[in-house]
Amino acid sequence: MAFDGIVTKAIASELQTLSGARIDKIFQPNKNTILLGFYIDGSNYLLNICTDAQNYRVHLTTHAKPNPKIAPNFCMVLRKHLLGLHIKNIITQNLERLIIIEFEGFDEIDDIISKKLIIELMGRHCNIVLVDEQNIIIDSLRHINNEDTKRIIIPHYKYVYPITDKYNFMDCTNFSNFQEKITSATQISDTFNGISKSFIEASIKNANSLQELYEYIKDIINRTDSNLLDFETFIFNKKKDYFLKKADSPFNPFHLNFFLDDFYYERESSQEFKAYRDSILKMILDILKKYQKRLVNIDEKLNTCKDMDKYQLYGELITANLYQINNEKIKEITLLNYYTNQNIIIPLDDMYTPAVNAKHFFKKYQKLKNTLEIVTLQKQETLNELNYIESIVYELENCSTLDEVSDIFEEISANVIFKEKTENYQNKKQQKIKKSCLTKNKNVAFNPIKYNVDGYTLLVGRNNNENDYLTLKYAKKTDLWFHTQDIHGSHAILQITDKKFPEDITLIRCAEIVAYHSKAKNSSNVPVDFCEVKQVKKPANSKPGMVIYHNHKTLYVKPKKDD
Repeated sequence: MAFDGIVTKAIASELQTLSGARIDKIFQPNKNTILLGFYIDGSNYLLNICTDAQNYRVHLTTHAKPNPKIAPNFCMVLRKHLLGLHIKNIITQNLERLIIIEFEGFDEIDDIISKKLIIELMGRHCNIVLVDEQNIIIDSLRHINNEDTKRIIIPHYKYVYPITDKYNFMDCTNFSNFQEKITSATQISDTFNGISKSFIEASIKNANSLQELYEYIKDIINRTDSNLLDFETFIFNKKKDYFLKKADSPFNPFHLNFFLDDFYYERESSQEFKAYRDSILKMILDILKKYQKRLVNIDEKLNTCKDMDKYQLYGELITANLYQINNEKIKEITLLNYYTNQNIIIPLDDMYTPAVNAKHFFKKYQKLKNTLEIVTLQKQETLNELNYIESIVYELENCSTLDEVSDIFEEISANVIFKEKTENYQNKKQQKIKKSCLTKNKNVAFNPIKYNVDGYTLLVGRNNNENDYLTLKYAKKTDLWFHTQDIHGSHAILQITDKKFPEDITLIRCAEIVAYHSKAKNSSNVPVDFCEVKQVKKPANSKPGMVIYHNHKTLYVKPKKDD
């Protein structure tokens, strides 16, 4: 991670501006995050302390997070001891990924009290520790009793700072001291504490020799100590990381703080979206496999029904020839098939007479006939369910926001085939987002994708519920409806106002967009059907997004997203 000791030192330097601020809010939105609210000079600031192993950091934030109704124990301890105190100092130790916020204030009898909040940013060992004036631990986010490291982070124990086997770069007073410890630039991050590999990889580009690299690193560290803080941040695209470098021009206060705020907000939003979507997708794919297996079983049953006419024929031939068949228990009998005028060998159960065997053949025929009727209906229902599930999979794979995934979850939660899974699924994001149901009111808030095609407005649905609303309730009967032929995709409506009927080129451009919003977006020739909305109907009890249509025309186009 790029939140190394250099960034930690720079962040602490920027936060020095908050010295004297009064702490007036403390809350803990999740197990890894503490938010501290400060007030100073008529302005409010919110400090985000995150101890997540992958995204650990400290910075000011403008992105609000939910405040739980019931505060966790550590949050309550912080409120008890810190609310109302003022920040005395914000410091770091050398290039350790450790920030110490010193607080000062008065107790109930106006005696001066001091507290420290020690923030340890060490990957999976991240922690937040509250200590008193004698460095006795009051409480911590995570309690630790590790005999290997001899560190005990438990209330009433004396706090011991973490130690490291690496060298402190700031102890190198000259290049000779530096060179004694390494032989190549690639060893720097493994030899010196608080210097990340991504920072070294970026810094090498600004130095032609090891000595120039030493001077460059030293200069960056010195700049984090200066009052001007003349450094800036850049994205290291190769690893989607960031690093510090010299600034070429002045920048705003808290530049690094708010850069990190936006950087990690985007990263965590992306991770949260992916995790949320993938968990829903896994649930849907499990159900898809279940129905695919059901279809295989149905096909096996249908195969057994193929011979049912044979059993009816056996029964008919035996019954027709009973007058000339001896009433004996035999294993087979040869009779003339009057349909083909050829002899046929009929296997019999020698435990029964031919007459009883004929009854068994008729009974088996009737059983297979009934099975065929039931299983044929089951197959059609299963195919419909599979078609619907595959449309959900397509929608999930094309989602780009949490809201879109949440809409799909709402849709499947109302469907009986997903009921068991969705009831057991702990959908935290769903609890946070409340959606208004789609109604017949055309002014209802819904969010189709909008395109301007030659002056016409083309609306494209994002999910099955929105497709239904867009086509069946929002669109006028004279609007044009588009959909890919026998391919999962979005419904699209080309709004026809007072204008004349669209030109052929406009229809083709609309079809290209519709093909792009389908499962065939990577194909070169996609059939797209279109017709007036009044020709589109929804069968009774059909799944969301499923419609039938008539009097349509078809365009074959190459998918293209309109600019």
